[in-house]
Amino acid sequence: MIRAILRLVAAVLCIAQMAGAQEMSALARVDAARSGISDTWFGRTEITIGLSQGVPFRVFLLDDPARLVVDFREADWSGVRPEMILPEPGRIAAVRFGAFRPGWTRLVADLAEPMMPREIGMPVETGSGAASLQIVLEAADAEVFAAATGAPVDPSWAVASTQPAAPEASGEDRFVVAIDPGHGGIDPGAEREGVAEKDLMLSFARGLREALIRNGVDVVLTRDDDVFVALETRVAIAHQAEADLFLSLHADILSQGGAKGATVYTLSDEASDAATAHLAARHNRADIIAGADLTGSDDQVAGILLDLARQETEPRSADLAQALVDGMAAAGGPMNRRPLRRAGFSVLKSADIPSVLVEVGFLSSDRDLKNLRDPVWRSVMINAIADAILVWRDQDAARAPLVRQ
Repeated sequence: MIRAILRLVAAVLCIAQMAGAQEMSALARVDAARSGISDTWFGRTEITIGLSQGVPFRVFLLDDPARLVVDFREADWSGVRPEMILPEPGRIAAVRFGAFRPGWTRLVADLAEPMMPREIGMPVETGSGAASLQIVLEAADAEVFAAATGAPVDPSWAVASTQPAAPEASGEDRFVVAIDPGHGGIDPGAEREGVAEKDLMLSFARGLREALIRNGVDVVLTRDDDVFVALETRVAIAHQAEADLFLSLHADILSQGGAKGATVYTLSDEASDAATAHLAARHNRADIIAGADLTGSDDQVAGILLDLARQETEPRSADLAQALVDGMAAAGGPMNRRPLRRAGFSVLKSADIPSVLVEVGFLSSDRDLKNLRDPVWRSVMINAIADAILVWRDQDAARAPLVRQ
């Protein structure tokens, strides 16, 4: 029985490889009317994704938590919402989809119980060319499921094509800022009234980049498009660019404590309060939400405490946070009633780069949502943050000889 299941999984990967070899590059539209997920008799669950044409795809399983992942080449999910495909949770508890990397989109299905693919196919209609991805899942033993999990080994896929090139060196006095627009691609972040955190923060990051470049600062963005970037990769991009500071931008939804106003976070193994701990836990699950394979990772993201920054870097991060709070407050904010907080945000784990996470505002606040939608307010905040970074740069340089002593 186990051998048969493992042979099926091997066949799944083989199908993916065969699909990848096809020369299909035109964009295929996902048809919600022909798509759906339903539980049927005998413990089977059927997934159908209607497409305007056939596309290369690959299917695999992930564990901790149990997930089914389907990657599509050149598939457009515009106008499709999760509830159109999964009206109510069953053996599949939730589903999400979106851009994952250039040219590829991803569907992630959270499994309420271990299930294995028994049938996989993408029949194409002869006349219209329309296609339909069909997957039939059946219950499986937890140990067998765990043994079959893991992303397919594909060297070309492993290349971080979303990783931007580091800015060219401009001399020993160059100052590099790594700006990290939160979320992206399949992970939209917070959403409210048609506003997505991932879009707001990308626009904000681009504006901040321009403001810093005007002041002679080199800037690298961890993403410059609507694509998913793993938490590990975001930090790696900062290291590759030899960044002098790392700034992660967010605008979350947090109902606890009526969160509102700009807030700056630094790294700590203990959160400064319960609401911050909840926020950090949500941020640190970004890779799981996007269907990233964390097997063998030294950063399990979802639960472990993060290493504290080195003794020299931690106070520099605190000084950076204070400079940002002072600068944004002087520009009118509005600021949170406790604008400086600490928690175990995975994206701040770098031990040698001063790192902070800025919640520019909270989409759960009516006032903050109005501000974040206002281009004039955003421009004021962008310039305030840019000026604060320059102030910190100069102060940090002045303190450096004292630190070395």
